[in-house]
Amino acid sequence: MAPSQINNHTVHLLPLKDDGSPDLAGDPAYCYLPPPTKPAYSVRFEIEGTSSICRQGSLWHNLPNEGEQFVRSRFREHKLKASFNDVIQIDIPVHQAGAFEFYTTYTPIPKFTVGKTEVPQSTSTKTFFIDVEPHLQVGKSRLPLDALSCISVLSKFMGEYPHDWDRHLHGISERNYNMVHFTPLMIRGDSNSPYSIYDQLAFDKAFFPKGDKDVADLTTRMEQDMGLLSMTDVVWNHTANNSKWLEYHPESGYNIETAPHLRPAYELDTQFLTFSSELASKGLPTHLTGESDLTKIMDAAKVHVVGAIKLWEFYVCDVEGDAQKAVTAWLGGDVDSDASLVDDVPSWSLKQKADWLVAHGFHGTDRMGERFRRRVNPQRAAALLQRLFGPAHAKQTTAADERAAHGAMARFLNEVNLEWYREYDADVAAIIDQVLNRTKYMRLDSHGPQIGDITAANPLIESYFTRLEVNSITSKHDPDSLALANNGWVWAADVMKDNAGPRSKVYLRRELIVWGDCVKLRYGSGPQDSPYLWEHMTGYTQLMAKHFHAFRIDNCHSTPLHVASHMLDSARCVRPDLMVAAELFSGDEKMDYLFCQKLGISCLIREAMQVWSPAELSKLVHINAGRPVGSFAVDDVSGIDKPAANGLLTNGAHTNGTTPQGREIVHKIVPSKIHALLMDCTHDNETPVQRRDGRDTISSSALVAMCASASGSNFGMDELYPELIELVHETRPYSSPYSNLKLGESLKIGAFEGAGAIKKLMNQLHQIMGMDGYSESHVHHDGEYITVHRIHPKSRKGYYLIAHTAFPGSNSGSGSFQPDALTGTKAKLLGAWSLECDQSYDAKQTAIHAKVLQGVPSHTKDIRGVTVEAKGDDTVIRLPGSFGAGSIAVFETWIPAAEHSEGLDKYVTSGAKDAFKNVGLIDLNVIMYRADSEERAASHGQDGVYSVPGIGALVYCGLQGWWSILRDVVASNDLGHPICEHLRSGQWALDYIVGRLDKLAGQSEYANLTGPAEWLRTRFDAIRKLPSFLLPRYFALVIQTAYRAGFERGIELMNDNVKNGQRFLKSLAMVSYQLQGYMPNASLWPNKLVPSLAAGLPHFAQDWARCWGRDIMIAMRGLLLCTGRYEEAKEHILCFASVVKHGMIPNLLGSAKLPRYNSRDSVWFFLQNIQDYCNLVPDGHAILEEKVERRFLPYDDTWFAWDDKRAYSQESTIAEVVHECLQRHAGGMHFREYNAGPGIDSQMKDEGFNIDIDVDWKTGIIFGGNESNCGTWMDKMGESTKAGSKGHPGTSRDGAPVEITGLLYSTLKWVSGLNADGIFAHEGVTNSEGHKVSYTNWAAKLKSSFEHCYYIPNDRSEWSKYDINPKIVNRTGIYKDVYRGKKEYRDYQLRPNFPIAMTVAPDLFTLSYALGALEVADHALRGPTGMATLDPADLEYHPYYINSEDSDNYQTAKGRNYHQGPEWLWPTGFFLRALCKFLFMKCTTHEERVEAFQQVTARLHGCMAAIKQNPWAGLTELTQKNGEFCGDSVSNELASIPVLFSHTDIDAVPYPSLVCRVPNRSLRRRKQVQRRGPLMLRQGTWRIS
Repeated sequence: MAPSQINNHTVHLLPLKDDGSPDLAGDPAYCYLPPPTKPAYSVRFEIEGTSSICRQGSLWHNLPNEGEQFVRSRFREHKLKASFNDVIQIDIPVHQAGAFEFYTTYTPIPKFTVGKTEVPQSTSTKTFFIDVEPHLQVGKSRLPLDALSCISVLSKFMGEYPHDWDRHLHGISERNYNMVHFTPLMIRGDSNSPYSIYDQLAFDKAFFPKGDKDVADLTTRMEQDMGLLSMTDVVWNHTANNSKWLEYHPESGYNIETAPHLRPAYELDTQFLTFSSELASKGLPTHLTGESDLTKIMDAAKVHVVGAIKLWEFYVCDVEGDAQKAVTAWLGGDVDSDASLVDDVPSWSLKQKADWLVAHGFHGTDRMGERFRRRVNPQRAAALLQRLFGPAHAKQTTAADERAAHGAMARFLNEVNLEWYREYDADVAAIIDQVLNRTKYMRLDSHGPQIGDITAANPLIESYFTRLEVNSITSKHDPDSLALANNGWVWAADVMKDNAGPRSKVYLRRELIVWGDCVKLRYGSGPQDSPYLWEHMTGYTQLMAKHFHAFRIDNCHSTPLHVASHMLDSARCVRPDLMVAAELFSGDEKMDYLFCQKLGISCLIREAMQVWSPAELSKLVHINAGRPVGSFAVDDVSGIDKPAANGLLTNGAHTNGTTPQGREIVHKIVPSKIHALLMDCTHDNETPVQRRDGRDTISSSALVAMCASASGSNFGMDELYPELIELVHETRPYSSPYSNLKLGESLKIGAFEGAGAIKKLMNQLHQIMGMDGYSESHVHHDGEYITVHRIHPKSRKGYYLIAHTAFPGSNSGSGSFQPDALTGTKAKLLGAWSLECDQSYDAKQTAIHAKVLQGVPSHTKDIRGVTVEAKGDDTVIRLPGSFGAGSIAVFETWIPAAEHSEGLDKYVTSGAKDAFKNVGLIDLNVIMYRADSEERAASHGQDGVYSVPGIGALVYCGLQGWWSILRDVVASNDLGHPICEHLRSGQWALDYIVGRLDKLAGQSEYANLTGPAEWLRTRFDAIRKLPSFLLPRYFALVIQTAYRAGFERGIELMNDNVKNGQRFLKSLAMVSYQLQGYMPNASLWPNKLVPSLAAGLPHFAQDWARCWGRDIMIAMRGLLLCTGRYEEAKEHILCFASVVKHGMIPNLLGSAKLPRYNSRDSVWFFLQNIQDYCNLVPDGHAILEEKVERRFLPYDDTWFAWDDKRAYSQESTIAEVVHECLQRHAGGMHFREYNAGPGIDSQMKDEGFNIDIDVDWKTGIIFGGNESNCGTWMDKMGESTKAGSKGHPGTSRDGAPVEITGLLYSTLKWVSGLNADGIFAHEGVTNSEGHKVSYTNWAAKLKSSFEHCYYIPNDRSEWSKYDINPKIVNRTGIYKDVYRGKKEYRDYQLRPNFPIAMTVAPDLFTLSYALGALEVADHALRGPTGMATLDPADLEYHPYYINSEDSDNYQTAKGRNYHQGPEWLWPTGFFLRALCKFLFMKCTTHEERVEAFQQVTARLHGCMAAIKQNPWAGLTELTQKNGEFCGDSVSNELASIPVLFSHTDIDAVPYPSLVCRVPNRSLRRRKQVQRRGPLMLRQGTWRIS
């Protein structure tokens, strides 16, 4: 039994942004995919489940199914389901080539408000494009576009069919061209130009007497016998001016009937012709001897042309007539009562009245057309008169009144006409100037055609209109339809504007360079506007597609896009793999992209003969030569050995017991440049002999052939024709030495007549390189020399060209070309040639006047003496003195060290997963991350991060440090980046990475690093011998592969919540590895080394600055609990429980040696974490019985050193520690910090070291602090003596901060429940008066008093029910930030702290009040990523934090405004958790839950973008106003990472698990010892029924 065929599934990945646009580089992002395959590859649309377009969203596309005919208007729908954890992937098989479209529809998220809001309507994104390359084939061989070698032939010069045609085509085939471009083969019009087609549906019978049959026979024989595909021009813009079908269908053109706006242009054109015939009778010269004669004629034209037809009447209104109509309407009471006139009209100036009339009282201002088309609206004008003179019918109107009104209106209209006369004057000046300059060029200029005297047959102007003769057919039409506008071109025209349309004056201003033999075709907006024309031209297009493999769109830039799109769609119905080339002169690269995207254009025609210097030619070659040598891998192959779901390794290996299946191959879509059909010379332009130097024929052609694009030439280029063939009047046939080859005779490469024998080699190499994928190149320009090295990216084989260009003035010898060294490359000479040609005047004249079209005498000559010297793996090439201008040398190359580079690619990208399989959680901290300060501390100052010249120090020592740089370098293929130059200069980076891991692996705690270290060593060893220019590519491959293996191992070690989460969640989770690790000088314990969390990187990473109680406790839920790192979380809980003193945990831990107790809020975040641990960890309540040895004695405020015998002499359970914390607060605390004074804080006043905390037992609220200290996370102390702020906290928040009250209630309610369940032994506390208070009663007091104390209703009538000072209220509908602080106005400030209380204690809040307050915060505080720390409407709001500011500004000096407006990220987490909680509380339906979910996720987009962009791979501490960068912010802050959701199913939506990490403070804060905790991952799952 034969084995079944295994087919891989290829996918091209197309990620979409939040707005539905392709998430690809470039503006626009040009998505150009390879030809369809069997089996079909797929486009994979990848959409984040949180994207805005997923709300009631659908993806629509018009890619057809297999075997289905493409219909542009037929779109398929794919529903998009919103999800936080999932990335939506939609695979669409690609079965056809062409231009396809997609867009998305969705319903925007409603504005979040508690009030009424408009229901958003479904909306659509704009349309985006996917273009698919056609599958060209010659015989059985595929022909990629980049392997195309095309030659243009002017069909009318091919001679007799079939004999002469066969001769020429055989010669073309022998030169290894594989496509022939034919100018139109249809019956030509009177001018005999192939582009002036008489009948689009009939082939020229002079060549093809059997019509269709002959053409079919021709193209079939070309393909089958000669290996030639065929291309033809399609001409959609115009038809011959004598096309018979125009007489039947003049509506197909622009005439006075179909385009009435052309009447003034037509009358002007006619009068110019009349004037031209009357020049002699008017005493004007008909033979121009100079510009003075021409000036006389143009001066006369102003009178006898412009004046004679009264051209101004097409611009202005009829003052007398319109004034009378207005007065008559006024007298008759026929007044428009809706006219928008204000009361002060009588005071208006004359200009104001005229302007009002133009804006409100005129018809016919939309276009040009009839005389006096611009006319007043009598009823509107009468309204103006009535406002000025009163109602005529209400009084006895006299003749004098009528005259006054008439005179007034006449003045208004004359004022109106002033502007229109200015328009007229400008147009007349343009008309005269255009006719003068055109006539000067045509008759006087030496470089013009000098057409001779002005006669009736050869008039002054070239007419813009074809006037159909009146006959039995045309007489049936309106005479206005018989004058048809001719086509032409306009300098710097707007390609999206119809030059003959109503918005254009091109024909009137005589700005058109007219083609008098061509009538411009009028398609209108669709077939309904010109049915016959659309049918006729569609038939023509499909006839061309039937016979030809490719189209060249003639004048694509002036073809309406909707017309070209329809025609190409109809052509592809006949030939799906139609190639489309176009000449497109839009002058705007973005417009070029639009045409290419919309039409599926395969390539745009570009020409080497248009450049004027070797430098320009080098640039043109560089643009089209492919990717640079050594380019980075396009696709992410770093996971090549990752197991697939079907049990198959993605590298093709099988796991045990599985049936072989194809693997999924995912390609990134790399935005394409516009592909070129690069011609050495086109049939429209001058030849090298005429324009440059005949010797340049070989060098230019060879350079074009070396490009990674379609290439082309023109019949006559290889033969060295002396000049451009005149397309219209030339009648001689082609001749060519290659056409003289006998059928079956081959052309040999080498010395021969003309350039064709060398062109044969270059075309052959071009096809080899194109078909085999030689996609990398290096182009170098030096003086007259251009070198091109084209290389295969896998085999590293290549071809190398040295071309000595021959521009005018070129050196005849080899000149300054120095020995050429090819590093790490071997080379073999294929040949060197020069071209000798006779370019004398006599030789040119002989060729020009020969009976046939022929070239000047020329011959290719072999060049001897080119030496190829091997020096090790390098090669040095030297050229002889005979290597003159126009010479080329061609070499075959290979790179010995990379002969098996395809295998090397696989080797360096495989095996990493296995190498990383044993690394643990803490191992990943050092492999992937480790900031400089951490590395130096751990190595006693010996080691640190790597520094790259031109970049500086990396952010991390580990792989993330390298990948943060390489990621963008690889994505943009920036081989000029400093890191690439550094890698090419030496291998120090490789040594550093391996040496570092080897050293670490020698330490017992990092023994698992041996696997990754060995893998990196072997991969780096494998690439060390490569040429230096390849090192950046392979270094990036190794780093990317190792980075991915480390990242995936990190996710693998976490819980299912993370494993199954989306990218953003995984990125947040990886921060736990960044911030958790061993730090010998900052362990959690004084005598035991365990991993600890860092408050922020890079500054708060080691020693006393690493572990901050508040930051750790804010962040622990998200970083450790939500990720499943339960043991590390437990270790931190036990540690901080062991150092509880005064009923508080230290803000600065200092390994418990010198802990500092100054933060009033830290302990409440600590207790909340114990609660979370119990609820989230399996059997989490067991921690309550865990015992810890106490650093200080329980309920004893005595301070002693850590090594005192009393230290750690007693132990408590965690439950006892919890109770102690509550009891100490209940009893009140009054103490002074240990070692108070400058030694611990040089900025604080003496009274700031006093800590006072009491409970108000009427409300149950805890109060504390004073105006000289700052015991919450908003802890910035003033430092400026100059500004008088030293010792003055920026945000003291003494009193009862709202978040502490919320956290207190959460803890009380929790322990009350534990006690009721028999899990917690303590029922309550004893207050300062000795009374017992149960936890239940304390919680009840808080609940009953909370909103009375904190809430500020919108309704002032309700204020009496709350504790409110009406004189101080600034905002309503919010919760106070503090209750009863010393500075009362600060209680009423809007800050982002109340959502913390909402998150942990939602039942303290009334639902409607809570949502209203969140709405206020959403609008007033929420920024792109963070929350403003103070209301922008507050007088103390200062949103720009600059810690170094040394001003006298009390508010901002020395960064005192740290929490007075800058936008902190960690509060965003609590805000979103609160928002999610309360939105879900009011939801009653599935749809409402979806909307609530989307309201929250929409507010995460800024953070999603930020973590991608941050080189630290985390979130920053804070930003300035509106998300602006803050230079003093911590780069990766512990408390800023929390924004996690833990769910996948919208019906089991978890609330946002925001990891509230307080940002790491920068060095600026080292002197200030108060610190806070980081933004941590918070998580919880909320089942919604």
